[in-house]
Amino acid sequence: MTALRALSWDVEGRDWPNREVSDFPLAGGLRWHVQRSGRGPSMLLLHGTGASTHSFRDLLPALGGHFDVLAPDLPGHGFTARPDDPQAMSLPGMAAALKELLRTLGVAPRIVVGHSAGAALLLRLALDAVVEPAAIVSLNGALLPLAGLRHPMFSSLVRGLVGADWVARRFAAGMDEPGAFERLMRGTGSSLDARGVALYRHLSSTPAQVGAALAMMGRWDLRPIERDLPRLIAPLLLVIGARDRMILPGEAVKVRALVPSARIEQIADAGHLAHEEQPDRIKALIEDFARHHGVV
Repeated sequence: MTALRALSWDVEGRDWPNREVSDFPLAGGLRWHVQRSGRGPSMLLLHGTGASTHSFRDLLPALGGHFDVLAPDLPGHGFTARPDDPQAMSLPGMAAALKELLRTLGVAPRIVVGHSAGAALLLRLALDAVVEPAAIVSLNGALLPLAGLRHPMFSSLVRGLVGADWVARRFAAGMDEPGAFERLMRGTGSSLDARGVALYRHLSSTPAQVGAALAMMGRWDLRPIERDLPRLIAPLLLVIGARDRMILPGEAVKVRALVPSARIEQIADAGHLAHEEQPDRIKALIEDFARHHGVV
């Protein structure tokens, strides 16, 4: 069986957002795609499952006015290679990969910002003292197990299925069926511009991208995050979109019950991709939180 078709920098990368600040370092046995822009205190910016650096096409250059922003494609996503070891797509596995990337690049972020599953990765890094940021910002963070996924048998039941290449190929091909991609986007509760929609359409129809997202989901276990959150030290900002249909806004209240010092900011007219819908609003929230905690 041939390998899953992946994105090509010579093809899809020709007009990739913020291409001019892209680089391809080797770290932890992987060839990464990272984007780095701006000057100031170091910031680590992580996208969520199934996305890539394209998700920060407007936010990254905007934040570069006050920060030295590092945004990688997560393993198997975008233009970053996928590890051979399936366990490397788990939460601790991806956290270990990011640890190696930061070590290789010599980056010690003062503030970390993550969207969806990217926020969970940042919390894992902070809880394990891999990073020691002065502030953490979660953008529609997927931080707690979904109710139906708490059972310990869930991962073992789905791991084999979602890890199969044929499933990734079938899902990617299914995006060409009438209405399939539109249903996927409606599920986010967000309304994006034409460029954003086109990028997600392309990613969702690329088998390697889909395969990495499914492998990540099949091995993702947020129960350790839920258990460890009460010992979080760094200040936490929970930004939520009121229209989010993927991570319901009430999840942030549950997180604050575990981290009473956490601050919640709700955006009434945005969904799961709030940072793409309203990058200026998100930039202002991040900069205000950074100033409040002495980052800038």
